[in-house]
Amino acid sequence: MFDVIMYDGGVYRSEELYELIEDVGGVIIQKTRSAQMLTVTMSIPAEDRKMVEAFCIEIGGEIKPVPLAGTEIAIVGPTLGRHHMPHPICDIAEQLRRYGAVTVVMGLARGRGKLTAQINLQEKTIIDEYDAAVFSLGNFKSCIEAKTDLFKDITVPVVLVSGPMPEGIDDTCEAIVSGVGRKTSRMRTAPERAKLEEIADAVETILADRKKVLEEDPMFVHPGEIKQLLEEYEPVNMCLRPAPLTLHLDGLRVKIPYDEHHEYIENMTVYGRKLKDVCTIAPSKIDDSSILIRIKTRSEIEYEDARKVEKK
Repeated sequence: MFDVIMYDGGVYRSEELYELIEDVGGVIIQKTRSAQMLTVTMSIPAEDRKMVEAFCIEIGGEIKPVPLAGTEIAIVGPTLGRHHMPHPICDIAEQLRRYGAVTVVMGLARGRGKLTAQINLQEKTIIDEYDAAVFSLGNFKSCIEAKTDLFKDITVPVVLVSGPMPEGIDDTCEAIVSGVGRKTSRMRTAPERAKLEEIADAVETILADRKKVLEEDPMFVHPGEIKQLLEEYEPVNMCLRPAPLTLHLDGLRVKIPYDEHHEYIENMTVYGRKLKDVCTIAPSKIDDSSILIRIKTRSEIEYEDARKVEKK
């Protein structure tokens, strides 16, 4: 199992840190340098964590936990209007970023009103591209309970955030956090900050469970290794969008058009195999704005190899 941690310190002996991460079989998720200061988010084997942490302290840095690093999470409101998209949604997104996640705020096209709220298939498939979704549904208990259709068919884990605690909908989502309804000001007080931490902890818990499931049948290659491979591709380096390579639990998002670049990416090699043989590569449902790469598990690769042998 891999742990994700962040080194925060100076650039002194940073090359030795990179070599240590490589030696233990870890990968660098992100590194940011500002003058003589450096932050490095890394994914390393759990059994080697103490050794890496000890080295980071030895070279004068700090270790910070980032439990949601390597994930992309959608924060969903019923609409983009000010009635449904108040400050708490932005505060939730910011809190999840502090935990290391990449977040995207979304509003549904027909979410207004208890009896008319809808979600279409395209919106569901877009939400399913992320690692998890947080739905924020407001202040009215009966309205929240009537809107479970908005997320009951979502395949990724869902955390429901609402003002009152709804009843009878526990089986429609993975977690419910009450006490956060619509409001017109930022969440600044101590109780409000505690609620934001509760939401982030709920997301962390459900994704930790998903990580354990993935560990039972590990991926053929770590997403960070494919990220390092794609960093050498010039169109990715030229991309001006934030986080052009965004890690997911089981793959990554590459923010360049699918039609123009998928053939080149499919024919890249990792461990002697083409990416198209060890990954599922598909366009995003958001107007072909990015490429989604899902890494196959070792058992999937073994099964496909056995089928090829049988055909011969």
